[in-house]
Amino acid sequence: MRIGDGMNPARPIPRLLLLPLLAAFALANTASTPQRYTLDASASNVSAKVPFFGLASKTARFPRMEGLVTIVPGAPEKAVIDVTFDATAIEAPDSVTLARLRGEKFFWVEKYPTIRFTGRSLKLASATKGTVSGDLTARGVTKPATLSVTFDADPVRNAGKPISFTGTTTIDRRQFGMKSYQLIVGNKVDITLKARMLPR
Repeated sequence: MRIGDGMNPARPIPRLLLLPLLAAFALANTASTPQRYTLDASASNVSAKVPFFGLASKTARFPRMEGLVTIVPGAPEKAVIDVTFDATAIEAPDSVTLARLRGEKFFWVEKYPTIRFTGRSLKLASATKGTVSGDLTARGVTKPATLSVTFDADPVRNAGKPISFTGTTTIDRRQFGMKSYQLIVGNKVDITLKARMLPR
């Protein structure tokens, strides 16, 4: 009797059974791979609205920015959002307001030409809504800030595709050294960031 008689030799796993396993492995690998994006400057801007005389409001815009975003599918707490705005490009509804905003009593753009938000954690409340915690630096002062964000698509399921989002927060301008004209200009500033992320 030869060795092996009466025994079933090992057979290779059929290819059709391997395909689902390979697909599952690829999906799991993709789900944990950091997805990196750059901000599309042509489709991104920041606005800052402040009460004026307690009866109306004025809005300034920062149309120039650049930034990088990293989202880790399955681990949103590891997200990083780093956005820099060009303060020298600030726009205002009239020349007097523009001159004041550019000057020493407000953004002092000659000395502090950029404003930066660095977010270090994304907490999702739903597939498209959440908060980003980080720091805002303006006029040489850095303070904690939290953005409430709304994505136009699930950033996890649509990782690697263009995604737009809107982020809002409210700051107290006095914390950043902007304490002038308090009888005319409100202290609370509503900031809105609208951005489009393009996969790198």
